[in-house]
Amino acid sequence: MFTLLIVIIIFAFIFDFINGFHDAANSIATIVSTKVLTPFQAVLWAAMFNFIAYFISKYVFKEFGIGNTVAKWINGEFITLYVILAGILAAITWNLITWWFGIPSSSSHTLMGGFVGAALAHAHGFSNGHADVINYAKVIPTFLFIFLAPLIGMIIAFFITILIVHLFKRSNPYKAEGWFKRMQLVSSAAFSIGHGGNDAQKVMGLIGAAIIFYEGTKGHVITFNQFADLYPWVPFTSFLCMGLGTLTGGWKIVKTMGTRITKVTPLEGVAAETAGAITLFLTEHFKIPVSTTHTISGSIMGVGATKRLSAVRWGVTVNLLWAWILTIPVSAILAAIFYSVLQLFI
Repeated sequence: MFTLLIVIIIFAFIFDFINGFHDAANSIATIVSTKVLTPFQAVLWAAMFNFIAYFISKYVFKEFGIGNTVAKWINGEFITLYVILAGILAAITWNLITWWFGIPSSSSHTLMGGFVGAALAHAHGFSNGHADVINYAKVIPTFLFIFLAPLIGMIIAFFITILIVHLFKRSNPYKAEGWFKRMQLVSSAAFSIGHGGNDAQKVMGLIGAAIIFYEGTKGHVITFNQFADLYPWVPFTSFLCMGLGTLTGGWKIVKTMGTRITKVTPLEGVAAETAGAITLFLTEHFKIPVSTTHTISGSIMGVGATKRLSAVRWGVTVNLLWAWILTIPVSAILAAIFYSVLQLFI
């Protein structure tokens, strides 16, 4: 069983790394599209602040609340090491598929779909009286924020853009653009901190669930917060892998996020990234895992809508929405398949 736990931890960190390069575009798409930084400079910038998020979560928020939420998506009696491994394998598979096709899907909802799908396969679905597999108190807020996170980002970005345009309407356009380019360094750093704080904790949550289960088999009952204290290398490595993954970039998704949704200026980049960062900090405060992909997509749409609704390429947006809708069920099905395959080797 210890060997299986090690395998889970390795695959979890692999997923974390993939998540980093899959979601690198979220942090750097606007700053690259506005030519504030080159792609290489941008990924270095984003990766650094992804890792700095570890210290923000540990010493400012003083807990890893999102990781705690993820660890409790499934009620404890239905969690096994095979359930967790199947969920992670499904999440890795879907992330690689969407990365290959340049689709900015949600890594968090991929994990949720995988975890839930594997647990349902383990419990043989709802048909056998196992309606309590899912911890609805944790899953429902996460599910609702599939829709609320981009909407909140969109609304905040819309009003921030309107406010900035009003405050700087008499400014010299050339000087203002230079100022906003410098401000984009700050806004993209803030969003990268929010991205790291949100996404790195999701993998940490699954590793935490695995270690808590493993400790339970030895008669040691520990809480998630106790796990974080007893295994401090897990949160540290989770944030580190996220940053290293971001260094590798995700250029196909950068193209979609930075140019295909709407054309973004430095002013609008500041507004979108600031709105995204505010949304991520708020959701981390309330311990709700959200999709950084959804959040920045909604923020970019909000910025585009201030010009005119036609400025947003809604055809691209509809395709993104389909990807978001499909992520959870497809991941759940993949996880059920992986779980069934793993059972053959037990």
